[in-house]
Amino acid sequence: MDLVTKLAANRMLTSDEFQNLMLTEDATLRAKLFRFAQQVTALNFHNKVYLRGLIEFTTHCQRDCFYCGLRCSNKHAERYRLTKEQILECCKEGYALGFRTFILQGGEDHFFTDNVMCDIIYSIKTLYKDCAITLSIGERSLNAYKMFYDAGANRYLLRHETADSLHYSRLHPPSDSLETRKESLYNLKELGYQVGTGFMVGSPYQLTEYFADDLAFIKKLNPAIVDIAPFIPNKDTPFRHQSPGSLEDTLRLLAILRLMLPHALMPAAATLAALHPNGRQHGILAGANEVTPNLTPANVRRKYFLYNNQASTQEEKAENLRFLNAQMKNMGYELCIDRGDYVPETTP
Repeated sequence: MDLVTKLAANRMLTSDEFQNLMLTEDATLRAKLFRFAQQVTALNFHNKVYLRGLIEFTTHCQRDCFYCGLRCSNKHAERYRLTKEQILECCKEGYALGFRTFILQGGEDHFFTDNVMCDIIYSIKTLYKDCAITLSIGERSLNAYKMFYDAGANRYLLRHETADSLHYSRLHPPSDSLETRKESLYNLKELGYQVGTGFMVGSPYQLTEYFADDLAFIKKLNPAIVDIAPFIPNKDTPFRHQSPGSLEDTLRLLAILRLMLPHALMPAAATLAALHPNGRQHGILAGANEVTPNLTPANVRRKYFLYNNQASTQEEKAENLRFLNAQMKNMGYELCIDRGDYVPETTP
């Protein structure tokens, strides 16, 4: 039995087997991996691609992650904060366009206190009761997670970035802890969130064996959402001279994850477009089933600068949904505007 067939049957491989699958140069096996991933995606999602509206509401961040353009030490970063009224206006525009999920994303900015965040979440849910809210705002306290959930947040995306402690320490300052990050993910899941995690592909100092560790951690956590993306250097960070991650590796990992977690929600990351003009389309064909057009006000959108060559393609902009819809149709996929909640697999 080849590794792709084994993965599809067991939804898991050993560490050595994962590494072999990542490194294989067997074109037939690679093609089979992507073919199986497409088949599993079609079976569970009927070629629907879910639409999520991204609202990047703050570029302030107290963290100093070595790879991120929003890191607090970056004196060249253009900082802004959206007001509650501006965030609600983004939601209004998005709702009119058909969005039924809003992603509130920003740096770890404690100007937005727990109470302020609760007020924003509650206001969105009051106005748009049929919408889901995803938070991507970094680590908070257990009590804060509970407050946000009670206010109406449905999903929480908190990427672990790497499951190897040594590697984590080479990507973050000593004040950051992988164990704290993992604990947060389990706490979020226990509270009832549809939890998302993920990692960078090709980040500095990453070894192939680390991919196997990441996959094993994700399998154990069994998240609702898996968000992986290639590392892209930012010119104003310590990793400015590092090479970007590989498109091929990212696509291969998307396909592997689709076979491991057939029902998971998996975004086609915007960073894919920084590596290839059709990167996002390749992500969909590898097993991703979400896209996240940008609802952030146009006058500040360019300031949310995470990495070099940050894409501003037609499909990246919420204003160009017709373009994105046509693109998906040409690929044989349907752009789906409903909430698209995670539906766990039922055991017979």
